Amino acid sequence: MIDKLAAWYASTSTTEMVWIGVGFFAQALFMMRFVVQWIASERVRRSIVPETFWYFSIGGGLLLLAYSIYRVDPVYMFGQGLGLLIYFRNLYFVWTHKGADTA
Repeated sequence: MIDKLAAWYASTSTTEMVWIGVGFFAQALFMMRFVVQWIASERVRRSIVPETFWYFSIGGGLLLLAYSIYRVDPVYMFGQGLGLLIYFRNLYFVWTHKGADTA
């Protein structure tokens, strides 16, 4: 097993390794939105979606879109692109609601 892993690593270009790193980092950002949502919901003992959820969604979604473009995966590109529209729209609602509360 270690021999196969070492052979794969030796045959993988630096560019490919950087993009694999981007993919893993993007997945970590994407996962953090669920961690944030879970902690926020536990604190108030009801299901809520805090503003930071949308920031993690956008960060992870943008990087995953870049990763899918690099990988030339049209299905993943479409899914991430559509998701980003939804995340930005929800963040717009958050900002609009904040503005209405202060007025």
